[in-house]
Amino acid sequence: MSDALSLTGVGSTPARAEPSARGPNLNGRTHPAGIGLFFLVLAGGIGYALFNLITDMQAAGQPPLAIGAFVLLGLALLIALAFEFVNGFHDTANAVATVIYTHSLPPVVAVVYSGVLNFLGVVVSTGAVAYSVVTLLPVELVLKAGSSAGYAMIFALLIAAIIWNLGTWALGLPNSSSHALIGSVLGVGLANQLLAPAGSDASGVQWDQAWSVLRALLFSPIVGFVMAGLLLLAMRLMIRNRALYREPEADAPPPLWIRALLILTCGGVSFAHGGNDGQKGMGLIMLILIGAAPTAYALNRTMSEASTPGFVQLSERARTVFQKRAETAALPSPAAARTQITEAAGKKDLDHPEVYAALAALSNDIATQVKAYGAIRHVPAEATPNLRNDMYLASDAIHSLTKREGLFAGAEAETLKAYEASLNDGTRYIPTWVKVSVALALGLGTMVGWKRIVVTVGSRIGKKHLTYAQGASAEITAAGTIGLAEAYGLPVSTTHILSSGVAGTMAANGSGLQWATVRNLAAAWLLTLPAAIALAGLLYAGLRFVF
Repeated sequence: MSDALSLTGVGSTPARAEPSARGPNLNGRTHPAGIGLFFLVLAGGIGYALFNLITDMQAAGQPPLAIGAFVLLGLALLIALAFEFVNGFHDTANAVATVIYTHSLPPVVAVVYSGVLNFLGVVVSTGAVAYSVVTLLPVELVLKAGSSAGYAMIFALLIAAIIWNLGTWALGLPNSSSHALIGSVLGVGLANQLLAPAGSDASGVQWDQAWSVLRALLFSPIVGFVMAGLLLLAMRLMIRNRALYREPEADAPPPLWIRALLILTCGGVSFAHGGNDGQKGMGLIMLILIGAAPTAYALNRTMSEASTPGFVQLSERARTVFQKRAETAALPSPAAARTQITEAAGKKDLDHPEVYAALAALSNDIATQVKAYGAIRHVPAEATPNLRNDMYLASDAIHSLTKREGLFAGAEAETLKAYEASLNDGTRYIPTWVKVSVALALGLGTMVGWKRIVVTVGSRIGKKHLTYAQGASAEITAAGTIGLAEAYGLPVSTTHILSSGVAGTMAANGSGLQWATVRNLAAAWLLTLPAAIALAGLLYAGLRFVF
């Protein structure tokens, strides 16, 4: 059990993990009490999630699930949490590499410290990143998350991402879990479109959303490389203390102030990683919960009655905007409006009077229902799934329309964006217990299997040993970039930013790069997207025949 906490081995001991003349000793053993505590926290987390799931369902009046449905729900949740667990030991190992290789912290202390900061990052996260992943999925699958196709979607994209992450981890490659998950989402979207019957309006990938996400993923390594290198050069100009630019000596820790800086930056990266990467599984978990227990989770029942008048007023203002664009088109019934908007969204062709008339009818129906019930929290069980789908559909359509340049401007654009935000408040939320469960999975995962990635980042990117200044520059760049991305709701890769940051400092320092490792990292970066797309697409096609 030398590879876990260094707690529990997830694989064989990585090749060449032995300490070098100046490298850290990664082969220390963990006390049995530490291993026992690990499994105690794991069992407690599972019990906590199960208790809250049952409590929420009972409080909302959700009818008891059949045994088969409950088992399927439990399996889906376990796989989603397994993704975050793998994310923890795969991605967060990057954060601890610098403090371990500079002897700022012993390996076991470093991974526990990082795990705790990951936990806190997830718990205080906003949830913005969580739903940025969900918006990439085909609209009809999101609206029918509890259907056989919905479960096939969830299982396919999560299993594909886990398989690719474990494969790259086994090779010691700091590949991105975010990259793998986005690729899996795209694979499911493409497969859904290819498998649709001829003449149907099944949607595929939401390419407008996908491009903004892919842009962040693709350009963040370049930002990491350039900014970390520039930061190192700036530090050389402003901080003249030579100790900062030395390589670690034997097993001796760095001077106290340098050690504090490295520990602080490691904590910053871990916290930022939790706040960004930890959210990606949350959105998928919410899809699972909405599909299996819509009464309890389809609507945000924490919204108070005080928010109802403002929501109704926004709905009416949005309806006025849509009616103006509808021209002479008649308003359809709510059922016909749903069908029309879903078909138009699938074709990515919403800018038509008939669609605006449908949006006006749907907005009016949403406002009428919420006003009649007094608040979203009072919507009865039988009306919850339809109202949630209507709100999600309207929000998705408005988002697509307002992103088109020049289509809406001024007061109209402000009204629609405010209405979209109000709709999202009612449907896109994360219960506290989901955050805590994901935080535990990510935090515990940090403490498992970290050695392989640490060895690569710490000693195989540059030709020379990592200096204190290089470690700090890479960590500061990663923490700042990831934190900024979380604020804007963009999923980025801790792995890509930090490993490219280390490479950037090596280049700026004239240390030279180990091109064999750089080529492997670049190959993993380039192959992740197509490999995850293919894996998820094939799994989705196969699982459609299972569910």
